Amino acid sequence: MGVEPGAAETREGATAASDLQDRPVVHDGVAHELPPHEQPRGTRLDDWWGRLLSTPRRRAFWYWGGPLLVTVVAAVLRFWNLGHPQAVVFDETYYVKDAWTLFQNGYESSWPEGADADFASGDTDIFSDDPSYVVHPPLGKWLISLGMMAFGAGDAFWWRATTALAGTIAVLVMTFVARRLFASTILAVIAGLLFAVDGNAIVMSRVALLDNWLMLFTLLAFWFVLLDRDRSRRMLEARFDEARAFGRESYAGPALWDRPWVFAAGLALGAACAVKWSGVYFLAAFGIYLVVVDALARRRAGVPFWISGALLKQGPITFVLLVPIAAVVYLASWTGWLVTDGGYYRHWAEEAGNAATGWLAWVPTSLQSLWHYHVSAYGYHVGVHSPHPWQSNPLEWLLMIRPTNMYFDDQSGGCGADTCWSSIIEVGNPLIWWAAAVASVYLVYRLVRYREWQVGAILLGIAAGYLPWLMYLSRTVFQFYSIAFEPYTVLALVFVIGLILGRRDDPTWRRKRGLATVGIFLGAVLVVSAFFYPIWIGMPVTPLFRQLHFWLPSWAA
Repeated sequence: MGVEPGAAETREGATAASDLQDRPVVHDGVAHELPPHEQPRGTRLDDWWGRLLSTPRRRAFWYWGGPLLVTVVAAVLRFWNLGHPQAVVFDETYYVKDAWTLFQNGYESSWPEGADADFASGDTDIFSDDPSYVVHPPLGKWLISLGMMAFGAGDAFWWRATTALAGTIAVLVMTFVARRLFASTILAVIAGLLFAVDGNAIVMSRVALLDNWLMLFTLLAFWFVLLDRDRSRRMLEARFDEARAFGRESYAGPALWDRPWVFAAGLALGAACAVKWSGVYFLAAFGIYLVVVDALARRRAGVPFWISGALLKQGPITFVLLVPIAAVVYLASWTGWLVTDGGYYRHWAEEAGNAATGWLAWVPTSLQSLWHYHVSAYGYHVGVHSPHPWQSNPLEWLLMIRPTNMYFDDQSGGCGADTCWSSIIEVGNPLIWWAAAVASVYLVYRLVRYREWQVGAILLGIAAGYLPWLMYLSRTVFQFYSIAFEPYTVLALVFVIGLILGRRDDPTWRRKRGLATVGIFLGAVLVVSAFFYPIWIGMPVTPLFRQLHFWLPSWAA
């Protein structure tokens, strides 16, 4: 795995092999290759990097400065001209207006026909007190409303600001996750950079939809699970060794209650479910992962009954630490609906014949009504088959066959030509997406062949975010749902980049080749992102320039 000269590798006076040493030994006019153990290692760049990070203060500066730098890049790309277009874009028609009425009434309320144009022009109080039937939980809309709470709903910047902030924070969390996986700040910065400049991540941070919040909360949960993995393994080994030393060895191993990162993961996963129900797949996947990791840790520690210890002793504890808090967070997100009287189905259980009888009669009618609402919403979700011009089959998502065109405007001027078009097309950077798709497939082989824990964790994230959608191939779904698992495909790509980079003590010829390959790839990624950026943010461009971005026929209207 490619790692930068870190604390363990950077020392005063450390030197790397010079480029001139990358030559065969010449004896009696005949060139002889050096044996592998005598080949020159590293490059001049490694030597310079080692000297640059030769003090603890410099290493600390890089440790924090690298991730913060790519986070600043992400912030600029997401917040610059965020208020354009001053129009309700795609599904903002639901979530922005619902967010505003949540703040005003405590529940999603109805709007008159054609309200989008009036809302965008500043007439934001034309909603009624009648409830609106919505099929997603409230938390994401509450979060969207925060900017409007503080600065009003008349400016598109403020109804998108918190979503852009979520996308920016996700880039920083991405660097933390990558460093936890790869023990490398360089690879962490590369992961953050790729996520910062990708079009899907940029667009989903610049329109006020729910999916960016789902991505952020599940990514936070993934980070917390990784933090718990290391901490609980150390605790397990220490407590098992201590018990064995005092003759109190347990054949199933110790029970660990002190796992704050599992509790934190439960909070994040509860928030994810309170944004979109698809968060429950991450909750299930990460919960199973915690049990599997615990079983493997017990086996490595020498616990005799490591499987039963993980399933029957630690498993219930992990469940208690993870699931109830997630349920509490989810239920809390419905507080506005519960404490007001106007929400859709709010008084359903109070109508004749609807209230539960028998052993469920004790359940408050408000919760019975909420349960009925959930049953109705689930029926809607599984039954959505209305065709949409920009719908996309989940089988195509990894290759980005049909990205969503979220906004289009034909205008005069603004691009140096008589006719200008503005678009917001949720198409990712093709180099990132296609390379990440190949890397994700390679990691499946890698897991079978080498069983590396980092590979398993990355594939877990992809599986939790992507595979459930394969059960709903006939539903009306969209490419932008892929933002939930995009961080993990990017991590798959970064894993492969690490393999290509190699280590600073690799033979010079290999190290040079790896650095050049990765450098050229990252440079090309930045060029392609700069080329696509205008159609990610709705910048006025000529029709020809817009057409040049349709690299696949299916990307066009």
